[in-house]
Order: sequence, then C-alpha cells, then structure tokens
Amino acid sequence: MNCTRRNFLIGGSTTLFLSGFFPKLSFASMQKKNLIIISLRGGMDGLTAVPVIGDKRLKKLRKKLILEDVLKLNSDFGLHPKLEIFHELWQNDKAAFVHATNIPYTGRSHFDGQNLMETGAHIPYKEKTGWLGRGLLASDIVGKGLAISLPMPLLLRGVPQNNNFFPSPDFVETKLIDQIYDEFKGDHNELIKSTLDTIRQRPLSMQIATDSDNRKKLALEAAKQLKDQSGPRVAVFELDGFDTHAAQGGVDGAHADELEEVNEIVKILYENLGQAFDNTLILTLTEFGRTIKQNGGYGTEHGYGSAILMAGGLLKKSQVYTDWPGLKKKELFEGRDLNSTIDSRAVYNSAMSMCFDKDPEFLRRKVFWGDDLPDLTEELFKI
Repeated sequence: MNCTRRNFLIGGSTTLFLSGFFPKLSFASMQKKNLIIISLRGGMDGLTAVPVIGDKRLKKLRKKLILEDVLKLNSDFGLHPKLEIFHELWQNDKAAFVHATNIPYTGRSHFDGQNLMETGAHIPYKEKTGWLGRGLLASDIVGKGLAISLPMPLLLRGVPQNNNFFPSPDFVETKLIDQIYDEFKGDHNELIKSTLDTIRQRPLSMQIATDSDNRKKLALEAAKQLKDQSGPRVAVFELDGFDTHAAQGGVDGAHADELEEVNEIVKILYENLGQAFDNTLILTLTEFGRTIKQNGGYGTEHGYGSAILMAGGLLKKSQVYTDWPGLKKKELFEGRDLNSTIDSRAVYNSAMSMCFDKDPEFLRRKVFWGDDLPDLTEELFKI
C-alpha cells in the first residue's frame, strides 16, 4: 500500500509510552509530579473542540459542522459534548484550555508539522531529538524509561537510557544478554553497555503481550504505572485520525469520534490515578488546526491555530487562556485560518518547568534554544 498523507493518518490506533521513572530513594522527601502528553495526529480542530459561542461568521462558514448544543465553559467559549470529562473536571478547577495556539509552523504538511511538533524546532527534520526528551535530560530525569509500543516516538528521543520495549510473550535469554554484554569492554562502549543494562533490568512481569491498540487497557496501564511513587513520571499517548477532510460532523461524526477517544483516556486516568491525579498534568499536542470554512465534503482543510486541552490537579484554575484574535476575515491567518497568538511551546516549556521542578528560563535555553517563549507557569499551573 502506498503511504499517502491520508492513509498515514487514518486508522484510529492508540499507543502509549512511559518514561522518567522516579528514583526510589528520593520519593520520601519529594512528591512525584506526572506529565501526560496526548498527541493528536492529523490536525485537531480547536474550533470544534472548544468552539467560540455566538460567532455569526463561524455559523455562516460552517453550516453543516456547527455545534448547536455545547457544554458551556463561560460566556465566550463552550466545549464539545464528547469532552464531558473535561467539563466535569472544569467544575473543580481541574480542566483548562489554551486557545488560538500552535507551534511556529505555518505550512500544511502533516509530515513536516508532526516532526516540528515533536522536536520543537523551526526547520523540519533538522533536529533528531524531541523537546520532551531534551527536557527530561536537562532535568536529570534519565534512565528506566519504558515504551509500551514501537518505535520510541521522536518526542521522547534524547535520553539514551529510555527503554524502547514492546511487550512480547517471548522472553530474552538472560545468558545471551550476558554474553553480548561481556563482548563490549572499554570506555567507548559505555553507551552500549548502558543500553544492555536497561534490557537486563526489565521485569518479567512487563514481558507480556498486550493489545497496544486498546485505549482502555493502555490508559489503565498508564494509571497503574504513574500512581506508583517510584514509577514513571511521563506518559505519551499517540492518537491518529484527526485529518477530517470529509464527514467531519458536529456533535457526531469523524472528529467527534476522535474527541470521544481523548475523553475516554482522560476519564480512565482520572478514575484510576486516585490521589495521584492531584499531582498530574495532562496536555494535548497537535501539528495544526483546521480551516474556519467547511469544504464541499463537509470537512475542513489543514489550518493553523488550534487549542490545547488540559486536565489534572496541577492546573491553577479552570480557564480558557487566550489572546483571542477574532474570526473576521482580516483577523484570520492568510484569510482562512484561526490565527495563532500563543506559541504552544511556551505552554509545554512551562509545564515541564512545573512538573520537573526546573527553572523555566533554564529549560527555555536547554530545550528550545533560547527562543522567545514567555513563562506561563504562574498563569496556568500551581507553583
């Protein structure tokens, strides 16, 4: 089958990656904070997920996609009905949204956009590590990472000791690993030996085949691992299917189905993390938004500005944080897209700062090359 843009992004699969296990010796004096990223591949439509209320231009341009009944957030914005757990959490200051935001990418290629959303760079394919991997490394959170899928996502690359492991019913012979280990001697082979050490330390309980496409099982596994005080502190879910060029729908339809999947993952995490949810932050990530105008197939094309969905006890309060640009034609990006007025990397940098207990200015230099990213920690998160 040819790997076209369309079939690359449609399929509805879900994968999970865990990383950054907490040292057992330190948890007694320091509370572990969990950071969960849900990557929405295909271009999540922020105007559908978090619609602006009462905008006549939006109604005119989206006659077949408009949401008549939304979950009300405030006088300006509503929430898609499929995101009911976010609305429930909103009532308790445990859900918030950043609107009119995006990575600094104005092209319309999924491949380029997804590369940049993971690396945090400006030029596609220039960087070989992900912003989250660099953030973990800069924060000295290395080793004992576990990926419950293959391959390790670009977003997490940058920490050599992260464990790229796909659960399998076939155990690796310990004797064979020992023989390979003994072959590598000398300082120049330390990285290889470190990788083999990671493999040798895998618990047998994790070497069990699992259905990596079952979002319920993956969310339950993530909750189990994250609420362990000495377990991982970072989880990455990857969802595809947001490239809704046709039959996008409103309350129901292709995009609603994808939002329902996000909702189910967050709901399972909330119900199974227990008290650890109060020390957890969940953020979404996507490569771009969708056009304000529907197309002839009752879908939308690749756009620019989108929204970040957030949940967890580490949020400062319930809010729609935005520098709203408006939806008049002169206010749109290239006359067709919701503009981006907030660099989403500022949100992610501030989130890592809060979760990893690192100075945001330090992370801005180490992870994002000193780019001009405002510190949003006080505005968005508990500190």
